[in-house]
Amino acid sequence: MFSRGKGTARRERVATVVRPTRVRRFTSNVIPSLIFVVDLLCLLISMPAALLLYEFSVGLAVVPGVHTAAAFIAGVAFFLIRQSRGVYSQSLAMLRSSDAAVALDYVFAALLSSAIVWQFGLVDEFSRGLTLWYVGSCVGSLLVSRFVLRALLHRLAVGGRIRQRVVLYGADTEIVERTCRMLDLQALPQLLLVGVADDYARRSRDETVGDLPFIGGFSELLAMARDGEVDQVLIALADLTRDRLDLILDKLSEVAIDISLIPREAIALAPDYRVNFVGAIPVLTLWQRPMRDGDTLLKDAEDLFIAAVALVFLSPLLLVTALAIKVTSRGPVLFKQPRFGFNNREIMVYKFRSMYVDRQDVSGAERTRKGDPRITPVGRLIRKLSIDELPQIWNVLRGEMSIVGPRPHATHMKVGDHYYFDAVKGYAARHRVKPGITGLAQVRGLRGEIQTIERAKRRVELDRYYIDHWSLTLDLKIIVQTVANILFDKNAY
Repeated sequence: MFSRGKGTARRERVATVVRPTRVRRFTSNVIPSLIFVVDLLCLLISMPAALLLYEFSVGLAVVPGVHTAAAFIAGVAFFLIRQSRGVYSQSLAMLRSSDAAVALDYVFAALLSSAIVWQFGLVDEFSRGLTLWYVGSCVGSLLVSRFVLRALLHRLAVGGRIRQRVVLYGADTEIVERTCRMLDLQALPQLLLVGVADDYARRSRDETVGDLPFIGGFSELLAMARDGEVDQVLIALADLTRDRLDLILDKLSEVAIDISLIPREAIALAPDYRVNFVGAIPVLTLWQRPMRDGDTLLKDAEDLFIAAVALVFLSPLLLVTALAIKVTSRGPVLFKQPRFGFNNREIMVYKFRSMYVDRQDVSGAERTRKGDPRITPVGRLIRKLSIDELPQIWNVLRGEMSIVGPRPHATHMKVGDHYYFDAVKGYAARHRVKPGITGLAQVRGLRGEIQTIERAKRRVELDRYYIDHWSLTLDLKIIVQTVANILFDKNAY
């Protein structure tokens, strides 16, 4: 809930807005047009700037026709890319795309333009020096314009020059408060919540809903709209029937305002969804594949490179370990165990055998404890140093595992008296990526035996955090922390 001070401040802002004013005001729908105009000016200004810089640094004449055509093609491609991202169509967005995105979009458009010039055989008349100056000027001006435009729009919004005055229709206090929290998190200074309206609510004009004033029903809302005090109505009702929606639209259709509907699920599920489109149909995406396309290729390349390098440099250690296991206890050198892998499919995970053959538990139902008599003397050492996990490099090279990821659990692994997948809600979500030799939970002190449900939940939380925030940098940090923790980890036995 908003604090009382914030609610008071909002009501004071409302009172300021509804007074007649001579200041020319625009709604937030003008923002995409401003962004388009600024982008266009950046491209146009960059042309003479690049020519001056080129002539000053090189002093050679160029063929203007080819370069003008190339700049035009790059500009058209750039605006098409930006439009496909929705930059010029989101009326309530204030430069939502990142600063890096606009630079990358123009670089891609310039590469496309250069490819067309090459395809038509005009390379000989094309100055690479001038092209570099122009692309650099465009990228630089676009980046600088983002900072300037963001500051300008913020100032115009706070000053009331650009403002979208919104009324929430629906006087349910809980829904209003959740909607206000969602909008506050978006940090949209151009959006001003004027109040709450509802023809079915039994409230007086002096009451508040959450921290917003209750303005009344249709008649009061229409009067405000006619006086130019409302730009948009957001319908936020928990149980909205088709008949009531038709009634609202019919009553409000006589005034020139925007009418939008906040789906019930958008409020109930916030903020755990994203709005996407399947064709022209808007959908609330509740769960997304965490790694896709370029991220998947980058992750696979990372795994193959590190696994190959590790196999070469660690081969002496692998041979010595195998020999020590073979000499000190009977049985095979490697231990194979079925575990949960990517998409919850069962995989066979390899480890150096650290237990006596007749005391092993392939199912994983019996937990390994401190001072476990099943572990051999050599096994105790290699488990302490995590050397027993190194054969899983082979699983990585086979594409079944990653270097970094949630640790694969045995199919019958338990925490307390319950199986892991029954004891922890959302456990299966950790299988949305390949399991790893090491992971975020392991470097955060949750390596080894998990004795309580609380520690099991914490491990799964860290696994899910890793999945949702994966990056190459995060992987490298985990690898470095893993190496640093091996000698000092008291939870490994």
